[in-house]
Amino acid sequence: MKIGVVGLPNVGKSTLFNALTKAGAQSANYPFCTIEPNVGIVTVPDARIDFLSEHYKTKSKVYATIEFVDIAGLVKGAASGEGLGNKFLANIRECDAIAHVVRCFDNGDIIHVDGAVDPLRDIETITIELILADLDSATKQLDRIEKQLKGAKSEKLLAECELLKKIKAMLADGKPASDAIIDEKDALLAKGFFLLTAKPVVYVANVNESDIATDGINNTHFKKVNDLAVKQNNGVVAVSARIEEELANLSNDDAETRAELMEMYGLRMSGLDRLIKASYDLLGLISYLTAGEPEVRAWTITNGTKAPGAAGRLHTDFERGFIKADVVAYDDLVAHGSMIKAKEAGKVRSEGKEYIVKDGDIIHFKFNV
Repeated sequence: MKIGVVGLPNVGKSTLFNALTKAGAQSANYPFCTIEPNVGIVTVPDARIDFLSEHYKTKSKVYATIEFVDIAGLVKGAASGEGLGNKFLANIRECDAIAHVVRCFDNGDIIHVDGAVDPLRDIETITIELILADLDSATKQLDRIEKQLKGAKSEKLLAECELLKKIKAMLADGKPASDAIIDEKDALLAKGFFLLTAKPVVYVANVNESDIATDGINNTHFKKVNDLAVKQNNGVVAVSARIEEELANLSNDDAETRAELMEMYGLRMSGLDRLIKASYDLLGLISYLTAGEPEVRAWTITNGTKAPGAAGRLHTDFERGFIKADVVAYDDLVAHGSMIKAKEAGKVRSEGKEYIVKDGDIIHFKFNV
């Protein structure tokens, strides 16, 4: 999974990125501090991997990962080349989802490019630029497809043409491309268009340290962002980039200090954990596990994936030659203490091609090619 971290200048975007990835991206109190996109890969915290690794005395453990891309600040007019313009837009097209960092804190010492804090205005600024960029892209793609249809018609090209017409009309009306995508068939076609406003969004509300213990519910700026996210069926999390920066600066050996700091701020989960959870929920992702002495590993799949498709994440041969899957739920393995005892209790099942994999399933695939 690849997530683009975006936002107007001076909203705390690069500070948050540093905290999430410890990649050391430059951070400063002026626009366009981030000129080249910074990339950081983080592991998805998963206590199940830790338990299974200890249980099997494994030689290796591999967590699921998320790639974060910190992209230069966007300003009004970016679609026509203002600020870092097209450079920004090209980078974000490669991402699966957008983490839109929005300033929800008041601090006179940190300049706001528009003079005052207004998260809904900031969101609208970026959304309009993305819509304008998509309108240009959709127009060019539609022109290309219509030319192709003059030569030889195909069902796929006709379907793409009709969907692009709907999307173009939606964009011209100032609405995102996602509003024109009404079913799975549309979503599959739209993936090939690489449109910015078709991507799911998690709003990351950067709040004051004093607001974080209550998840921002007492912050009037956050309330506005939350209401918008609910209306759009997008995700939202409240974080304090400064607190996350403090936590990130602690070494791995400072578990006690980390726990004390989180308790002091009233944090149940770190901002990274909450952002990951929101991203997984938004994209409809789950993880299943493979476990044994050589390796314990988490595999990320789309919720609703059938067993052969999940097997294909390991290797295409596993999907092609799929026979069956021996499955035990993680909670059942923990409850019974071992795979042998779980089998004796009838908790290890043999599943076929129609089985829909569930989050936390521990699976051993059998295949033949």
